[in-house]
Amino acid sequence: MFKIVPLSVTVLSLLLSCKSQQLPTSVTETSQTQNLTDDQLMDKVQQETLKYFWDFAEPSSMMGRERYHEDNIYPDNDKNVVTTGGSGFGLMTILVGVDRNFIPRKEAVERLATIADFLSEADRHHGAWSHWIDGETGETVPFGKKDNGGDLVETAFLVQGIIAVREYFKNGNAEEKLLAQKMDALWKGVEWNWYTKGGEKVLYWHWSPTYGWEMNFPLEGYNECLVTYILAASSPTHPIDAETFYKGWTRNGTYTTDRSKYDLPLYVKHNGSEEYGGPLFWAQYSYLGLDPTGLSDRNVPNYFDLNKNQVLIDYKYCLENPKKFAGYGPNYWGLSAGYTRNKDGSTGYTAQSPTNDRGVINPTAALSSFPYTPKESMAFLRFLYMEKPQFIGSAGPYDATSVNFDDWFTPRYLAIDQGPISPMIENHRTGLLWKLFMNAPEIKEGLKKLGFKSTKYPD
Repeated sequence: MFKIVPLSVTVLSLLLSCKSQQLPTSVTETSQTQNLTDDQLMDKVQQETLKYFWDFAEPSSMMGRERYHEDNIYPDNDKNVVTTGGSGFGLMTILVGVDRNFIPRKEAVERLATIADFLSEADRHHGAWSHWIDGETGETVPFGKKDNGGDLVETAFLVQGIIAVREYFKNGNAEEKLLAQKMDALWKGVEWNWYTKGGEKVLYWHWSPTYGWEMNFPLEGYNECLVTYILAASSPTHPIDAETFYKGWTRNGTYTTDRSKYDLPLYVKHNGSEEYGGPLFWAQYSYLGLDPTGLSDRNVPNYFDLNKNQVLIDYKYCLENPKKFAGYGPNYWGLSAGYTRNKDGSTGYTAQSPTNDRGVINPTAALSSFPYTPKESMAFLRFLYMEKPQFIGSAGPYDATSVNFDDWFTPRYLAIDQGPISPMIENHRTGLLWKLFMNAPEIKEGLKKLGFKSTKYPD
């Protein structure tokens, strides 16, 4: 059992009634984009998605807001609600901004220090942060009635970024070294082993100070949660053992499969989507820092091939287009979780995949797949900016688009979708985040402890 729920039912009840609007586009902007090289176009989308976490950050905490609505629907709704996992992706996006000189290094250090100070004072539940936090007070904002405590997966996505920041600045000037020390203390405070529910050989997603373990979501593969186990095994303060990984995550090794689709091996049983593989964020969220290139363990011969095949299966499914949605093709593809279009034209949320295809393309799917499918992802990126400029807003591509529904789109963003785009493009270009995370000494030890081998980062 697993959870794909970036929006709570309570909040969605307000959002689903509002229609998405179409906003004017700039003809001049489109003309200028036509002449961009591939590198310039990647620069452009990386700069624009950075705005979500730089220009639109929650002003008190400087964390990433859960959502941002450019159409100004309910402008005061949840304006101070920040998201833990999406902010982790935002930390990595800011590092890309620094490394590419999109933002001043000194200002970034100050911003990141503010985030570190906020996180050190915010509510924690045996070291884990909640999915949502009030950016003004640091108090837990319930994601659902019983989801009012620690969220270990969202915490893992945040810590993935925390470690990358620490590694990036640890040898810098005095201010940068202090930032690295703050980040180091944050990640060492997570009590990963607490989330085994008293020593069971599996990690659990949630713990609530009110409801205890009642949500009862064991983290079992395969889905987006692999990095949670990697971090838990790597912790120098509150680690899990290798048995918890193999008995819990791999289900005693039974999560492997010999099945293929389009002559592409799946390698593992994707939870609920064993025929095609799951939504594409499963090949992305754990791998902003964790480099799958040449990575293997006793069950998976090559994690890069696992992810690449999942993306290519999604791509080939969109080419096959069994539901005959207009627009699907080699330049317009990619199914993942995000906003979607309801039958009445309003905006909803779902985890799209070949087994749940609504005719809506979330740009994060193809753009965050650049390391696996650079040619196909570039074709999508160029099509989006050259042929469909109405799908682009002030912080890059909007969260949900559909050529099939008369060029419908949502002028809205979600941190959890916007966040992976720039880091994954950068991993394709330079491997920046992969190098930072994989060279962290604790991660090296944790991977070795679990029996992982990497041809790219040998012992």
